[in-house]
Order: sequence, then C-alpha cells, then structure tokens
Amino acid sequence: MKRIALLSIVAWGLSGTAWGQFGESETGTVTGNVQMLWQSYSEDPAIGAIVPPEKTGFNAFGNLIYNQGGFSAGLRYESYLSAVLGFPGRFKGSGVGYRFARYADNAGKVDFTVGNFYEQFGSGIVLRAYEERALGIDNALDGVRLILRPVDGIEVKALYGRQRLDFDSRLINGPGTVRAIDGTVDLNYLLAEQGGTDWKTNVTLGASFVSKFQAGGTISKDSLLLTLPENVGAWSYRLDALRGGWSAGIEYAGKINDPNADNGYIYRNGEALLLNLGYTQRGLGISLSAKTVDNMSFRSDRDVLLFDLPINYIPAITQQHTYNLAATLYPYATVISGESSASAEIFYTIPKGTKLGGKYGTKISANFAAANDLDTTNLAGVEGLVNGYERNSWGFGPTKFVRDFNVQVSRKESKKFKWKYTYYNFQFNTLATPVTTTFKGIVYADIHVLETQIKTRKRESLRTEFQALFTEQDKGDWATVVAEYTWSPHWFASIIDQYNFGNPDESARVHYLYAAVGRIDGPHRLSIGYGKRREGIFCIGGVCRAVPASNGFEVNFSSSF
Repeated sequence: MKRIALLSIVAWGLSGTAWGQFGESETGTVTGNVQMLWQSYSEDPAIGAIVPPEKTGFNAFGNLIYNQGGFSAGLRYESYLSAVLGFPGRFKGSGVGYRFARYADNAGKVDFTVGNFYEQFGSGIVLRAYEERALGIDNALDGVRLILRPVDGIEVKALYGRQRLDFDSRLINGPGTVRAIDGTVDLNYLLAEQGGTDWKTNVTLGASFVSKFQAGGTISKDSLLLTLPENVGAWSYRLDALRGGWSAGIEYAGKINDPNADNGYIYRNGEALLLNLGYTQRGLGISLSAKTVDNMSFRSDRDVLLFDLPINYIPAITQQHTYNLAATLYPYATVISGESSASAEIFYTIPKGTKLGGKYGTKISANFAAANDLDTTNLAGVEGLVNGYERNSWGFGPTKFVRDFNVQVSRKESKKFKWKYTYYNFQFNTLATPVTTTFKGIVYADIHVLETQIKTRKRESLRTEFQALFTEQDKGDWATVVAEYTWSPHWFASIIDQYNFGNPDESARVHYLYAAVGRIDGPHRLSIGYGKRREGIFCIGGVCRAVPASNGFEVNFSSSF
C-alpha cells in the first residue's frame, strides 16, 4: 500500500506540472480495465484432473491510467489467490506488478518513460518485452526508456532496465541488466525533408544493439574450467521496402558467445536470418517467408529456462490456428536452439456474380509451413565441449520438425447463411515439441473442419463447428463439436464436446464436455461455464505452455472504462 500511495503522490505531482505546462484547457482523463478469472476444481480420475489444496484458483488484474496532454501515469494491480492451474504457480499474492510514468511532447520529438514498459526492435529477434497474459508471460522491462525523433524519418530508442521475473505480492525482477539502442530511418521522409523527390518505393532501414550484464562465474566441463561472460551483446540490421502491391523485408541478427541453460553452456556465437516477400492486390494476396535461427536464445539470466526472462522473441513460421483440434493437439513451438524454416501463403477471392464466386464471392486461402533442424556437424574433443557444433549452411538439416499444410474455403450463400471449410495436414515431430507423453516420433494427422453460421431471426444467430482429426499415431482419432447461440447484442450460450473416439485405450475415450453462458453489455463481459478441460498444450505465436486437465466451474469477467 505504501508503494501505491507513493505512486499516487508522484502522479499527482507530475500531473500538476503537466497542468501548469499545458494550461487549464487540458483536462486529465482516467482510463483502465479489469479482468477476473475464478475456477473451481473437482477430482476426475478419468481425465487426470486433480484438486489443489485451495480447491479454487483466482487470477485478477486492473489497470488504471491517467492522461493529461503529453503526460501519462498508471499502474496494474494483480492478484493470484491462488493462481489458476496452468498459470505460473510461483505467481502469488496481491500487489502492484506494473507501474510507469511517461511524457511525450506535442511535437513528437521526445518520448520519455520511467518505470515499467514494453518494447520491440524490428521482428523482436534481439529484443521484445511483451505480455501474453493467457500464457502467463510478462517480461516487462523496469527502468528508463528514451525515444527521440530529431527530424521526420529518424527515430532513436534507448533503454536501460531489468526484466520482470516473478510476482509475490509485488514485482520481482531478474538479476541481469538489459541495455539497448535502436535506430530507424525512413528514407522517403528523410529525403523529402531535405528537398528530394518522392520515391515510388518506400524504404525503411533499421539497426539494433542489445547488451545484457549478469555477474559472471565459472563452469566445469570434464577437466575444463571455463569462465562465463558477464557482458553479452546481440545486434541486428533490417531493411523493409514497399512498392505498389509489393513488400519485402530482410533482417540479420548476431550474438556473441552466450553459454546458458538452453544451449548446454556452449560458447558458440549465434546468428539468425529472416526473409519476407509479399504481394497484394484486390482479391489476391501472396506471402513467402524463410527463417534460419542458430543458437539465438537470449535471456537476462543464463540459468533459467522455459518462459523466464527472455530478452528476445523467435518469430513463429507456422500459422496461429484457432480451431480446437488444430490449435491444441499438435501446436508447433519454435525450437529456440535452432531451426531452418519456410512458409508460403496465398489468398484469393473468386469475384461475386460468377458461377464459382456465387452472389457474394468465395474466399480461398492456402498455407504451407516447414521446419527442420539445422545443417550442422558436431565437434569432438575440447572444441566440442566449448563450441558444440559448426553449421554447414543456412539450409535445412536432416531432422523434420513440422510440416503444416492447410486450405480454407469460405462462402456466404445468403443473408442468413454462410459456411467455411478448412482442411489441415500435419506431420509433427513430438520429440522436437513434446506435446504428448504417449508417443515419440512423427505424428501424421488430417483434420477436417466445417463451420456454419445461420441467422435464425433478427439479431439472433447459431454458429456451429464440426471437427474431426484422423491419425494412426499417438492417441488416435478425435472429434469436436461446437455450438454457440447469440442473442445480440447481450446474451450468448455455447457448448463444446471434444471426444477421443479413436483412442486404443477404451477407458480413455472420454467426452470433454464444457458449456457456458454469458452476457455482453458494452465494454462489460461476464461468462459462467462448467465442464471438463483436456490436458494439453496452449500456444500463441509459437510460444506454448502446458495446461493440466481440470473439471469444474469457471467465471470470467472483464470490463474497460
């Protein structure tokens, strides 16, 4: 409470300064949002659901932000009493987990933040501080950030801080310090500012340097006693270009030796190369991507794993699937130790009024993504203990991680009925991404999804999903049925049933049935549900966490103001 009072006093004092600077015509505003999730748990041996000692879980947070002119200040109050199952269990208690004060001048030349902030340089391959609350990820930086825009077309960012690691009735930061600088140049703006002519091609250049400091030590490997580096630097260069319907981007990143728990404490340097090419015009879109990432795990604490203290982010190459079976059974998480990958995607709309397009047009999309290990040779002897391996090329290695192909067709038949069909074909290596404990190797799976939406009467509609997954590996075939009825603009009710009908173990053929009802009233949303949740992996953007099986009630409330 002392910290909240102190922050309130500081915000009041700074707002008074802002009031004096911007004049009495500038009126301050307060905005914010809240979210609460409560779950109860019942024992269910059939699905492996257990009951924690508290028998319930509770996560809640509330943001409060004050804005006046170019000044803003805010805080986030968090509560985990105790955290719901599947969320980081070490998050506990109630207190302030995020607080900041920020000033940006009216001309946009100076932007200064003290306290907590999120930031990303380029694709995030050398720095990305972000929050993904559904995964329990929050690596917000705590320190100082300065953004300068001296002339149109040039932006420089500099920051110093420590990363959020834990929460125990207060914010707990990790031991390492992150120092970073990033520069972006928009050549078109810059040349126009100097009296040059406008280019038809828009070109943006960028460069970043990120360094982390952590007190050093030594590590013993066989008879070798090796000193751990205290300062580790990473850098990147990027170029993005736009012309007409074309877009292209390239980013290269490097990192000096950084022995850590992810790479087995080897001293090999890291590298990454990302390429993107796209083309769009009315009714057509094409995108191509390629990526090679080699030993680019970068954390402010060399000894942690999983979600803890990542400085950077490895962009995902596969699509973020939304349908139940495709998203939860075999979701691909980027292999941070190293991978070579590529993807291609195409969108096309068959014009309306044609035989194939129908009255409203027909949309078709197809996507293919592939990822393998790196093309490497293991090193022997002392060199192997120190550097581990050498990479032979930027291409694919011999081990398949994933093949993800999907095609989707959607069509509106009338004002009251529309449908969407999606087909997926997966080849998924469970040794690379261990989403299951019952099978080690490559799973070959086909998934079919039919989604329909029918307007039953004015402001009422029924949406359904019929999904089926077929595989001869792992737990066999699955089916999912979803039905959701909406009485706009306020009420909704839904039911989902996931069933492992092809499991070789007949006792494991369980219906995971879950039902919910809710009300939406402007910015306020309340839902109440009951049923079974399957144990599995939940992923967003190539980052995944394990979710335990559960059976019980769930109440979710969110609101903003």
